[in-house]
Amino acid sequence: MSADFSGKVFCVLSCNFRSSSAAVRERLSFSRDALEAFYATNKKLGNAKEFLILSTCNRVEIYTIEPCENSAVAGTLAAQLLEKIHGVAAEKILGNAEIFSGTAAAQHLFEVASGMDSQMVGEAEIFGQLKQAYELALRAGTAGAALNRIFQKSFQAAKWVRANTAIAQGQVSIGNVAVDLAMRIFGDLTRCSVFVAGVGDAGRRVAQAFSNRGAGRITVASRTFEKARAFAEEIDASAVELHSLVPQIARADIVVGCASVEKPLLHVSEIEKLMRSRAGTPLFFIDLGTPKNFAPEAREIGDVWLYDMNDLAGIANENLAVRRLEIERSRREITRRVALLGLD
Repeated sequence: MSADFSGKVFCVLSCNFRSSSAAVRERLSFSRDALEAFYATNKKLGNAKEFLILSTCNRVEIYTIEPCENSAVAGTLAAQLLEKIHGVAAEKILGNAEIFSGTAAAQHLFEVASGMDSQMVGEAEIFGQLKQAYELALRAGTAGAALNRIFQKSFQAAKWVRANTAIAQGQVSIGNVAVDLAMRIFGDLTRCSVFVAGVGDAGRRVAQAFSNRGAGRITVASRTFEKARAFAEEIDASAVELHSLVPQIARADIVVGCASVEKPLLHVSEIEKLMRSRAGTPLFFIDLGTPKNFAPEAREIGDVWLYDMNDLAGIANENLAVRRLEIERSRREITRRVALLGLD
């Protein structure tokens, strides 16, 4: 599909793990339902601008085609779009964002798709998340000829990187790294009871990874019981509704939060009460939610081990030096492919 970029600029506004705090990203994040609702409203209003929103635990990004040549103007317009949605001032968003335009924007996108720009370098999940974001925008009619061409090329580049380099050596994924962290603490998982809150993409991957490593008992929770039950059957797990999580957590050894929430599933006082009932039995939390599923202050509670994406990234990147040559090789190929787009 051809696209004419004359008089337009391809721009990316990226609030990511480098440029902004988790608190800022949480305020700007979208659940899938919220994103679908926003696209539906945009379509009803008849807005014709090409744009795509990517929202993950480590980044909120707007990819847009703007009818202007000035990247600063394009970045401001993207920030104003987020301001309208979330009520966060555009100036604050711009102060916590990286802005790319033209060839640099395409380079950024290609590196995101390939897992090179991830906090866990080489992670597998981001490719699927980006494809889902693209498909949502495509269905909503906000991804036209220009974005289609760029994103299709980014997917091709990402596939080349994974097929021809060792950047993902060690099967870097949130699920595998979460299980590796649990095994460092518990060793054998066959006697462990695991509770996973949320059965979206991250929750499914984590629960599947624990199942593959032989975890003794797995319970998955969703706001919709049928959704939890359907997934639980796939991995021979139990299913509950999310509102009944406290008694489930009380019996668990490992608790993973992957739910899309507006406020924490458990506050400090609730975790303190829960720990008193456990009579000194430790509880291991992994918080992968956006916003946070568990109050960060819970780290200070005795016998509570609470880890988040930063901790998982540290483990995943322990062998980063081994992959640096692969990163540079991947970047050279991506730069070659980006130049063929003729964006500048």
